[in-house]
Amino acid sequence: MELFRKITVMSMEQATVLPYLTYRLAMDGMRVIRLENPQYPDPNRRVGDNVLGEEMMRSYFLPINAGKKCITLNLRTQEGRELLYRLIRELPVDIFCTNVLPKNYGKLGIDYETLRRVKKDIIWLGVTGFGPQSDEPAYDPILQARGGLMELTGEADGPPMVLGIPLPDMGTSEHAYGQIMKALFKREVTGEGSKIDMVMLQSTVSWLTVPITMTKTFNIKVTRRGNTHQFFAPVSVYKTKDGYVYIAIGNDRQWKDFVKIPGFEHLDRPEYEANAGRIADKDNLNRQIEEVTRRYSTDELLRYLAEKTIPASRINTIKEVIEDPLVSQWLLRTKDPVTGLEVTLAPPPYITPFLEENNQTLSFPPRLGEHNEEIYRGVLGIGEEEFNRLKEEGII
Repeated sequence: MELFRKITVMSMEQATVLPYLTYRLAMDGMRVIRLENPQYPDPNRRVGDNVLGEEMMRSYFLPINAGKKCITLNLRTQEGRELLYRLIRELPVDIFCTNVLPKNYGKLGIDYETLRRVKKDIIWLGVTGFGPQSDEPAYDPILQARGGLMELTGEADGPPMVLGIPLPDMGTSEHAYGQIMKALFKREVTGEGSKIDMVMLQSTVSWLTVPITMTKTFNIKVTRRGNTHQFFAPVSVYKTKDGYVYIAIGNDRQWKDFVKIPGFEHLDRPEYEANAGRIADKDNLNRQIEEVTRRYSTDELLRYLAEKTIPASRINTIKEVIEDPLVSQWLLRTKDPVTGLEVTLAPPPYITPFLEENNQTLSFPPRLGEHNEEIYRGVLGIGEEEFNRLKEEGII
């Protein structure tokens, strides 16, 4: 939408949770400006392989920072804070985001009340691990542990495990994205800004819809169970001649069709006709199913399952996911203007009009302070001598 291109987001961000949110906003065409301390920038810049030969542009930083600009500013100085307020007024900034610890809001002059006095309709978003009253630091695995996700992940007789993706980080980003859109609508209708406090623990446990109700209301224990399902059977990963297939039988009709596939006919028994009977004997049932699946190649078994409209999939590697004809058409790209390196990015949740118009390409992730001159001199009109002084004194 053309409206989104008129919106400026300034984000004092680091790690994953907030950079992923602003990456999503950049895909809508918003102007996203990362705000980093010149002496203590985002630590993720130094994580991963040194693919560009630049210490501050390592591989882990690249996937969720395309499409953004970056300026540096030391908000621990009074002059730095005054420059921030000028930027908010003169850019102007519509949305200000931060995931620094709440104890630093006042010290840095970035609390909502202060910024609202600078620009009364500003939309302010603060992301914390455990709430704005807590200064406890939070990394994604800590949230997975405290929020119950690790308790639900792993084999039934094995230890708790982390998920393969950082759901507390990225899930909070998605929840924040929705709140930002609501705040933009509110501002459009009423002219008022908003203060949004996103709490990562709350976002994390909000995904536990079934486990919390089953545990609290019905005293039914919900815990990790490997690849099986607590309420449906058979649902699991099964070995084939040349790989693995995930099969999910979601109702009794699918089961009746499943046992018509050659090799599975002996499982068409009265005790397995209803889901409850299959759940009661799921370990034995899964063992019997795998005795048959091992005699099939993956492709052959999937053909039979598809003919019966039974949900199933091979277990793809990430390389195979990328090569999937559906996925490959959604991939994004970015190219480094300095080295010429072309980087492939994961698909967005949907192809926005902005991405469509730009052939699914985004500008390259910004180098530290890459856009200082463009914004401080071009927008604020700071002269060359003053600009150089600010750099020499470590203010920018």
